[in-house]
Amino acid sequence: MRRTSRVADVLKLKGGRMVTARSDDTIGALSEQLRREKCGAVVVSDNGGLDGIISERDVAYGLATHLGDLHTLPVKSLMTKDVITCSADDTVAEVARVMTERRIRHLPVTDGEQLIGIIGMRDVLMLRLQEMERRTQMISKLYSAEL
Repeated sequence: MRRTSRVADVLKLKGGRMVTARSDDTIGALSEQLRREKCGAVVVSDNGGLDGIISERDVAYGLATHLGDLHTLPVKSLMTKDVITCSADDTVAEVARVMTERRIRHLPVTDGEQLIGIIGMRDVLMLRLQEMERRTQMISKLYSAEL
């Protein structure tokens, strides 16, 4: 029986580590954090909850509006407050569909009100690639056994 990959599988693969920022951090500090952590989005959390999300795209778009003042703005001025989330039980296919339809690349993962991780399009692609490699190996073994 074929098992459907879930968000929980992705979190197991990548670990539950999550990069966060505070809403009153500056965009300059956030940009440095994105560079240092080599990530494309950060969950905004002032007290352990989910207050928002901000991505490198938000910073780039902010540059067009705020120019030289961008680095001094607080994260809350550019972050997305109405965050789309997913759960660990969601299928990877469902999450990929939401990301594609909503044109977003990162989804925080929640368990009820608790934030448990973040999944990105790269994570989805890596899981899909591993699945394809496993299937290719199985097909090769089956083919070899028939010869």
